[in-house]
Amino acid sequence: MKLETYTTLELVRAYGEIQKELKSREVIRSKNVVGDLGEYIAINYYNKTPNLPNLQAAPTGTQNIDAISRNGDRYSIKSTTGNVTGVFYGLPNYNSDEKPIQKFEYVIIVKFGNNIDLEKIYELNWDQFLSMKKWHKRMQAWNLPVNNKLPLNSTIIFDSDKDTNFNF
Repeated sequence: MKLETYTTLELVRAYGEIQKELKSREVIRSKNVVGDLGEYIAINYYNKTPNLPNLQAAPTGTQNIDAISRNGDRYSIKSTTGNVTGVFYGLPNYNSDEKPIQKFEYVIIVKFGNNIDLEKIYELNWDQFLSMKKWHKRMQAWNLPVNNKLPLNSTIIFDSDKDTNFNF
């Protein structure tokens, strides 16, 4: 497909049609394409990979979690093309002495490259999440840095350098 041969208007229309088709295939559920795509890929990867739990998407609008395993474990899924995840709301503020109430058992981070190519999938348990979280001052919430400490403090579920066969 030679995209440079299309006009800007044709590309914009094609983008709209692609979004509509991805929704009809239940790949995305909202206008947050990167977030929805990450959720779809994570759930799909877990369900197709032996020794990983089977996940199902949480109902739209469920707070703090995006998927649930068959044994009831709650998963928050964050997708990023950058060096931080989206934020986690509902936890005590930065200077609070309040102990956070556990909102989920695991966080899955789906790391995309600039062209939305899947690079890595990381998994952190609640304690790993608490040890890695960073305060986002402007958003007044917590996020996770996607840096060289992440592989040391998480489980690498997928690595595109090692696993080139996954097809979602």
